[in-house]
Amino acid sequence: MKALCTTIRDPFRPMHARECREVRSRQRIRALAPKTSQPFIALLNGKPILRAAWNRRLQNGDSLAFLLLPQGGGGGGSNPLVVVAMIALSIYAPGLAMMMAGGNGATAFAVAAWQAGIMMAGSMLINALLPPPKASAAAASAAIAAASPTYSLQAQGNQARLDAPIPVLYGRHQVFPDFAATPYAEYSGNEQYLYELLLVTQGQCQIQQILIADATLDAAPVNDGAEHVASGSFTDISYQIIPPGGTVTLFPSRVVTSPDVSGAEALTSAILGPFPSHPAGAGTCNAIAIDVVFPRGLYYANTDGSLANKTITWIIEAAPINTVGTVTGSFVTIGSESFSAATTTPQRQTYRYTVTVGRYTVRFTRTDAKDTSTQAAHEIDWAGMRAYIPGAQAYGNVTLLALRMKATNQLSSAATRKINVIAQRLLPVWNGSTWSAPTATRSIAWAFADAARNTDYGSKLPDARIDLTGLLALDATWATRGDHYDGVFDALGTCWEAMTQIARAGRAMPVYQGGILYALRDQAQTLPVAMFTPRNIARGSLKLDYTLVTEDTCDGVEITYFDGDVWSWQTVTCQLPGGTYLQPAKLKLPGVTSRDQAWREGITMAASNRYRRRFGSHQTEMEGLIPRIGDLIAISHDMPAWGVSGDIIAHTGIVAGSVLTLSEPVVGGGTRWLAISAMDGSVSGPWQVSATDGSTAVTLLDSIPSFSWPDPYLRERPRYALGTTSSNLYIQARVLTIKPASPEKIDLTWVVESAAVHTADTGATPGASGWQLPAIPDQPIVTGLIARPIPGDLSRAVLSWLAAPGATSYLIEVSGDGVRWTRCGDTSATSYSLSAIYGYATRIRVAAIGAALGPWITAFWGDFAFYMWAGSGIYARPKFYGV
Repeated sequence: MKALCTTIRDPFRPMHARECREVRSRQRIRALAPKTSQPFIALLNGKPILRAAWNRRLQNGDSLAFLLLPQGGGGGGSNPLVVVAMIALSIYAPGLAMMMAGGNGATAFAVAAWQAGIMMAGSMLINALLPPPKASAAAASAAIAAASPTYSLQAQGNQARLDAPIPVLYGRHQVFPDFAATPYAEYSGNEQYLYELLLVTQGQCQIQQILIADATLDAAPVNDGAEHVASGSFTDISYQIIPPGGTVTLFPSRVVTSPDVSGAEALTSAILGPFPSHPAGAGTCNAIAIDVVFPRGLYYANTDGSLANKTITWIIEAAPINTVGTVTGSFVTIGSESFSAATTTPQRQTYRYTVTVGRYTVRFTRTDAKDTSTQAAHEIDWAGMRAYIPGAQAYGNVTLLALRMKATNQLSSAATRKINVIAQRLLPVWNGSTWSAPTATRSIAWAFADAARNTDYGSKLPDARIDLTGLLALDATWATRGDHYDGVFDALGTCWEAMTQIARAGRAMPVYQGGILYALRDQAQTLPVAMFTPRNIARGSLKLDYTLVTEDTCDGVEITYFDGDVWSWQTVTCQLPGGTYLQPAKLKLPGVTSRDQAWREGITMAASNRYRRRFGSHQTEMEGLIPRIGDLIAISHDMPAWGVSGDIIAHTGIVAGSVLTLSEPVVGGGTRWLAISAMDGSVSGPWQVSATDGSTAVTLLDSIPSFSWPDPYLRERPRYALGTTSSNLYIQARVLTIKPASPEKIDLTWVVESAAVHTADTGATPGASGWQLPAIPDQPIVTGLIARPIPGDLSRAVLSWLAAPGATSYLIEVSGDGVRWTRCGDTSATSYSLSAIYGYATRIRVAAIGAALGPWITAFWGDFAFYMWAGSGIYARPKFYGV
């Protein structure tokens, strides 16, 4: 009588912590149960058996297993059967548990789902280990990207994306931040100032550059949380970079602009309003601002042409209201104002009043009589109203950018919605034992780890459930290769999709197995983790499939990536040597910003498509749980003539000269190569042996280091694979799926490996090719500036220049010393006439305005018309500037 009793103490690692023993007598199941207070279940011959039946005695050939169950979370009510089911999912269905885990419902992770198929519909691109997204997933990803303020060139700009997720930045990237609060404007000294608060990313980042469209606002901004004046192309702009947990101090950020006040003229003794200071849902305010405009200036024109002062007076009154708009108190005057001026220039002013915290309705009354004569400008408009909401100016675990911008001719209204930054994320870095403080990094590994660990937007996994050791090794590999992840997640998606996209930039994918999250990289492996021969492959289960080339098979790959030099989508062609490029597969690689990295990934896909076209599957026993997805395995089988295999039934040692007795006779004599399965399932060898034709004994020519022979009474005999060379004793394959067929049977699918896949990316990256339309610059540049004297009036000049692409208008200024400049005109044409008021010393400059002000092109009038003062009367040959 012989039976087997197995106790599995760690269900998360069933092969690691188990006890196996033979039972030689007909003992009862109850007597064999483990002595523990931990709950456990029993399985007899693969089927659960209730405790009421544990008095049953074992029979010859029975297999009994006790499986200890994990405890609940301490709160009671844990269902062990549900836990066991989840364990089975985590072991046998890699990826499924993580895909269901998701994370915070507002997580900002873009759709880039890894699909289980091995081909992409339409292009027949075979990439067995790292499949590209299916057509439907790619379409969904493109639809979401179309609304992205970063990746969609049509939608680039600052937006208030209500109900959209807060963006997450990894690596280094250009970001068009969303509005963290509604922008507003105020007037001071007849100048308008615009206030914008922008949210760059969740978490901490380092802003390396601030731009307005393509123009530099500050080339080296200070990331210290304090207020600073910008030092770039624009004047009168202040900024503040607020780290996570910091406070906005540059201006009040919780400000609500009233939609009811929009520039109505205040007539004599007429009351404008009342209007609510702010919507009820915005809370309460502690200050109210009123904007007034004198649209024609303020003056009285005397008969001698001089201007005299005119004055306007008015009052502002407010009354408290409740949430439904009902007045709950009396109107009181919160401001009594007057303004005097003698100017034809329109005047704009803002008045701010402190009020008791509450919600108000406000009215505006002009208290003087309007002068309606044609010689007077005496109008006042109520242009706007804002409410200031009290409270902390802090926004949590996000990085903010606050801007205070003076409205000038340098800054168009379109440009104020084109604020963008070049920023690099700060993340904790694992050193093998601890996490560092947030550090500027572009690492794929630590972006992957952050997406898994982060408790705000990630999967909230503890470190014990992440393969940090493997990530540390991969980080070294990626750093050596120069592979990075630089991307922005600004659309809704799952954490699993985000980790898939991050890992894919490094030729890897996430795998969730045995309760642990791994990043599996498609890289060369030299040592198989398991060997399968007819001795452990279920009879009749080996199947092979050769995927043949058809007219639909692609012959190359075209990768589209977001280039980090020009911050736009670019393409790179990936064509294998000796092949055609008539039907390439077209794929996007979000997170890749380097042309070299994009080409390396694309050419490896093309190599996988060419060289990995043999697929197979087989069924085995519990050895099927030894490899992970992507692991290298060895397969020796006589049906496809992959070497010769059998068992080693006896041995005299593991040193050179030892004799091994094989279960099968050797065909042919001489030197052979032998590989042996070790007790942990891995492959030892191959080692050289000498053999005699027809003999079952071979002699070791090599010593086998660190090899232990199993006890023949407790373990099965070692398997071997034999070949005439070191490369033909078995084939190497990469595991694609691991699925349970029964409690003791495992189905494996795999693809035959080729070393050529891992050497394809050692060539040179092709340069950019193809014709592209020139981009329209945000800062247009004036070229071809010339000036000609006007015949009969040598003190006047006619300027002309070439049309600047992207320009909507042009500014013209003159100076006598090149330091102090006077604006003399603006035009939408490409010519202008003016007076050379400083004679020979007159300097003239012209700049174009597009989304922002372009550079000034300066000309020296003396170069054009020197004869005018020299008295020669000869026209000078015109000089050209800005060409």
